[in-house]
Amino acid sequence: MAAGIQIVFDATDPARLAEFWIEALGYVLQPVPEGFESWDDWARAMGIPEERWNDARAIVDPEGQSPRVFIQRVPEGKTAKNRMHLDLDASGGPARPIEDRRRAVDAEVERLAGLGAAIVGPVSQRDEYWVVLQDPEGNEFCVH
Repeated sequence: MAAGIQIVFDATDPARLAEFWIEALGYVLQPVPEGFESWDDWARAMGIPEERWNDARAIVDPEGQSPRVFIQRVPEGKTAKNRMHLDLDASGGPARPIEDRRRAVDAEVERLAGLGAAIVGPVSQRDEYWVVLQDPEGNEFCVH
């Protein structure tokens, strides 16, 4: 049996990074535990001091198909290139003509830039095209 996974991001502002990835991936904030109206109500009931309420966020695929994303506050900022990154598929795959794929990727890159992503640059190799971006905390990811 395969192990379940979640993707974890370190962040200085988990709430802001969660907002970005919710919009980028079409995810939602993980639902509040039963019996609570909001995560703030839950944190208050757990005795968590208000200054710690932004220590973490979890976002999930509303259809339950893709991994959970957990975003945790860390004291240090990002200092080097990611050793692992996400690839977002916007192109529709290699069966489509390269110009159609390029237009689809560029449209998604524009949308993500509007959400706060920084464009690092496009890459074209053989019959492939993708764009490298950074999320609002500087984590690299690609749009294919």
